[in-house]
Amino acid sequence: MKKSSRRKFIAVAAAICAGTTANAMPFRSAASKYPLVHHVFFWLKNPDSAEDRAKLIEGVKTLSKVDTVQEIHVGVVANTEKRDVVDASWDVSELIFFKDLAGQSTYQTHPVHLEFIKNYGHLWKKVVVYDAMEV
Repeated sequence: MKKSSRRKFIAVAAAICAGTTANAMPFRSAASKYPLVHHVFFWLKNPDSAEDRAKLIEGVKTLSKVDTVQEIHVGVVANTEKRDVVDASWDVSELIFFKDLAGQSTYQTHPVHLEFIKNYGHLWKKVVVYDAMEV
């Protein structure tokens, strides 16, 4: 029979305790830290233009410079299954998290946001915004 050292036993026990403690801790999502979500969908004027898509993505990423933007995620349509409830008609999206309504309000009039609209607005034909607060 193989002998186990006290040091090895303590190390294994500590690892098990750490894993159990980590699993028991509540998961804090971005929504919990930043309860206001600003989700914007853009439809390009030229949806077949990879150059226009890349330019709009570049522009959307500049919005992270606004100090009240806590997190930003930029995306394109995922190649998931086609279902009646899935809208895949858009081209680029931005998902921005704010701490509060004041932060979102500041973002709307911030020079970086206004510059984004001025410099990239010619690329899109339609924009839809969904703002939501965590409940």
